[in-house]
Amino acid sequence: MRNLKISASLLAADFAHLADSVRAAEEGGCDELHFDVMDGHFVPNITVGVPVLEAIRPLTRLPVDVHMMVDEPGRFAEAFADAGGDIFTVHIEACKDVRATIEAARAAGMRPAVSIKPATPVSDIEPLLGSIDRVLVMTVEPGAGGQSFMPEMLPKVREIQRISAGRGLDVEIAVDGGIKAGTAPQAVQAGARTLISGTGVFGHPGGIRAAVDALRAANAGG
Repeated sequence: MRNLKISASLLAADFAHLADSVRAAEEGGCDELHFDVMDGHFVPNITVGVPVLEAIRPLTRLPVDVHMMVDEPGRFAEAFADAGGDIFTVHIEACKDVRATIEAARAAGMRPAVSIKPATPVSDIEPLLGSIDRVLVMTVEPGAGGQSFMPEMLPKVREIQRISAGRGLDVEIAVDGGIKAGTAPQAVQAGARTLISGTGVFGHPGGIRAAVDALRAANAGG
């Protein structure tokens, strides 16, 4: 059984009581916080930035994955590192020079990760697998929470796992979008090691602890 991480996507948290949501995610057993940054250009919505990360960083010991849904995210690597980001996830589609962006993230002290949108093939990131710590396969179109899981993205997860294993690489595969108790087992069986979940965590009727337990159950046969 592989280790499985649960990353709570703050996009679905109660922004009127964000500090409480951050603490609840940690107390509820989450392994990581997922911090979605949107610029209104690469994706239609605008969300949060450096000042919000600075505000929540002292509230938790959990690592923070900064998911940069912005054009040319490397410009902000140092600022988000200084604010407390631990993982810097960028979209290959948003970078003119993705290798330079990866190096900027690592130089700033963060773990670099690369994400792909549903229309982007694995072949686009295959040359980067030896240079990054994580691949994020979007299982919805990036830009808004609460969307339905796209199972047709799972072959990408399998392909990344196969390529990585064949090259002797230990690349962590994360999935983001529509991840709940009902869809998590499919993602884990395909090879995902990190489940990023927003409404599946913060919107669970039984609370965050029950949500995390339900997601971890996906690892029973992993």
